[in-house]
Amino acid sequence: MSQPNQSHELDALILDLAEWVCKAPRQYDEVMEAWRTSCPRLTVWEDAVERGFVERFRTPDGIWMVRVTAAGEDFLAANGRMMRVGL
Repeated sequence: MSQPNQSHELDALILDLAEWVCKAPRQYDEVMEAWRTSCPRLTVWEDAVERGFVERFRTPDGIWMVRVTAAGEDFLAANGRMMRVGL
């Protein structure tokens, strides 16, 4: 089981990832280069995907991209990182 401060640290990093992706969809390779880790205690990418905050999609020309989801936008807004339209 993770320690409370590790959970808080992971949430902060997930917020950073979601905020970075929210600014503009990123190429999947760019995201993996910046955010994938082999450390089992800092599973930022995996947890962000598992929580439904970011998703991978393929463009019409076949490029894999990553974008923030509506749940990710809600997570950002709930943590003061962005304002949703209509809030």
